[in-house]
Amino acid sequence: MTAYDAIVLAGGAAKRLGGADKPGIRVGGRALIDRVLAACADASVTVVVGGRRSTVRPVIWTREEPRGGGPVAALDAGVRRTTAERVLVLSADLPFLGAGTVGALLAAAGEGQRDGALCIDQQGRDQPLVAVYRAEPLRRELALLAAEHGGLSGLPLRLLAQELDLARVEADPLASFDCDTWEDIASARARIREHGTVLDEWITAVKNELGIELDVDTDVLLDLARDAAHGVARPAAPLTTFLVGYAAAKASSEGGGDGDGATAVAEAARKAAALALRWADENETQ
Repeated sequence: MTAYDAIVLAGGAAKRLGGADKPGIRVGGRALIDRVLAACADASVTVVVGGRRSTVRPVIWTREEPRGGGPVAALDAGVRRTTAERVLVLSADLPFLGAGTVGALLAAAGEGQRDGALCIDQQGRDQPLVAVYRAEPLRRELALLAAEHGGLSGLPLRLLAQELDLARVEADPLASFDCDTWEDIASARARIREHGTVLDEWITAVKNELGIELDVDTDVLLDLARDAAHGVARPAAPLTTFLVGYAAAKASSEGGGDGDGATAVAEAARKAAALALRWADENETQ
């Protein structure tokens, strides 16, 4: 993937949330800011503009001048701490942003001589805080705006976006869904608990909570749990998957190297599933 730095704007007043700490509000068990940071985990440098807080991974902290000066001032503060040719710019309240959208923006920004690329929402509106900008024209336009207006405090982002040659990207319909109100928060929490997404969301939340960076085929583990429950006894399902995890961790630590964890889980699950089937076969032949 193209090298890039990331800037996350996390210093708004959240007036429509009654002044709540919006980046720290949890959706699906994870703080909004941590969900955004996960989407740009491969950034070379990640700068968060806002008050310091505990985050899921290390970042560089900075503040806009003056504090509360708005998104353009915050973006300027963030850009000053980056060095990459391309800069991903995100707000800290995007619960459904994924790495796929980040990749699509980087690809679009790399085509031709464009100044960058931004997402458009389902209504076709520009989303300048879900965007990738080339650093040189971004810095140039920020300097011109500051000179023209005597500073950047209070300026709307559209003034910046309209001066840049940006590609428009129609990404995942929910990628630019942001949480400005408690109704938005409630909607995001409800969507995450929908049947088609709840397991992936839960597994991601658990891995985040436990500090585990491991891609595992959850279908394999669910099949194993089913075989153990049906072929042996219902309580065997969670106990078997626990033992598979323990065996995989042991094998991974002994084997070393990148990628051994996921391979070890798959191999341990295969062995345990075969054992459950043999166990069931014995019961059927009695």
